[in-house]
Amino acid sequence: MAVKAWDSSLTLPGLIVESRAVVDGTVEVSGRLASAGAMCPDCANPSTSLHSRYDRTLSDLPVSGSTVRLRLSVRRFRCTHTSCQRRTFSEPLAPPVGRRYGRRVGRCDALVRAVAVALGGRPGARMMARLAAPWSRDTMLRVLRRGDPAAELPPPARVVGIDDFAWRRGHSYGSIVVDLERRQVIDLLPDRQRDTVIAWLRQNPQVEIICRDRGPGYGAAASEAAPQARQVADRWHLFENASAAFLAAVRSEMPCLRRALAPTGPVDPATLTRAERIQWDGAQLREALNRQIIDLAAQGIPIKAMSRATGVSRQTIRKVLRGQRHDTFRSRESSLDAWSLTLEAEWNAGCRIGAELWRRLKASGFAGSLRVVSEWATRRRRDEKLGHSGGAGLSARTIARSMTIERETGSAQTALINAVIEKAVPALITAREALDRFHAMMRSKDEARLDPWIAMAADTKLAAFAAGVEADKDAIAAAIATPWSSGQVEGKINRLKAIKRQMFGRAKIDLLKARVMAPA
Repeated sequence: MAVKAWDSSLTLPGLIVESRAVVDGTVEVSGRLASAGAMCPDCANPSTSLHSRYDRTLSDLPVSGSTVRLRLSVRRFRCTHTSCQRRTFSEPLAPPVGRRYGRRVGRCDALVRAVAVALGGRPGARMMARLAAPWSRDTMLRVLRRGDPAAELPPPARVVGIDDFAWRRGHSYGSIVVDLERRQVIDLLPDRQRDTVIAWLRQNPQVEIICRDRGPGYGAAASEAAPQARQVADRWHLFENASAAFLAAVRSEMPCLRRALAPTGPVDPATLTRAERIQWDGAQLREALNRQIIDLAAQGIPIKAMSRATGVSRQTIRKVLRGQRHDTFRSRESSLDAWSLTLEAEWNAGCRIGAELWRRLKASGFAGSLRVVSEWATRRRRDEKLGHSGGAGLSARTIARSMTIERETGSAQTALINAVIEKAVPALITAREALDRFHAMMRSKDEARLDPWIAMAADTKLAAFAAGVEADKDAIAAAIATPWSSGQVEGKINRLKAIKRQMFGRAKIDLLKARVMAPA
């Protein structure tokens, strides 16, 4: 006698379970559909005239760690309508039971899709094998590409953020579009060309706010295709651009700063370490080339001709003419930067042995090596023996940091550096005041302060940055006054990068869309 179900986990609508057995650890279930007849797919005429039967084998969700196979007896019926050209047809399966030509029960697709979104093809197949559902990586990717037919379309995006990401860094780039209200990726564009962005914006005329970076591409596309939308510049990029402009101003004054910060005279190469000597020799070559470029510019020679004559790129020549290529010692970020105050305090307290300094720092949470601290102690002893503050001097980045973020919390040496700079190069102090006012304006959310700041900064070392702000004034005013920014977009790009690397080169745009745009 037919049994409808022997366990709740095997219950499917419209299915009658006739037998079940466990063979070699696999649960085999036999059943048939409960309907008495079916409708012809061509003429829609119902029929109960049985022609034949055949078996279909479908995979189902595992039960208690065991693989489940459903052997389904499918009937073929005769079409009794005389004018229909179809003679026989198979009874269709209900969506919960299976798809046409499918090899799985319908409820399996949700699990396959969820694992494929999270892990991809090959890792997802390994996970499914451990779950007693051994579906191949091609099956995982095929279900992922197909998408969820029952998913509802998202509402039209009103506030979007757009930015680029690298398909291959330095060669090809795509664009990501994020709905900032729903915090969801809504589209990936194959490139970042202006025409591609214009086409997408014209297909989405409901967009009211566009958050973007300060590059010219997205801004020009938005102005042309969506003039009704308000553009918002990204605040993080504004802070970063302002800091970069101040660093460029410091670099342009490095010759004067080096003379002011070296009261004991020029650097003696004999007092330099091996690494510092290499940088010193390279700096002398750069200075010779800089003098050659400046002499050519004084003769009125165009930049393109100077580039051909010297073999230096036009961008580098522009940096030389702006005075931004005179930094002798280019210091890198060090693990000791965050511990400089502690080191100074321990040194002044009488601890002069590198190993002991390292042990004390390590007890406070320092994760660097003994060698870094020992080299610092060696340089410090050498500098004290020679009677000056250091053979290498200070880099432009170190000076800029001491004038800004370390001005209130730095050491006595930082305060001394700022005092020397204020006396020797007052233009940098004016530029720092302009930078501070810009930061205060951005944090105050008062867009009325933008025009006075532009007028004030135009007479400082930040004049080029102020000109860029004025050219993009409407978007920057919106960044000050509105709560929208591209922070979400940057986070989505980080997630996209992780997914792209996880897919080992199979990150075609359709697969990437399926994984990135899937709801969390």
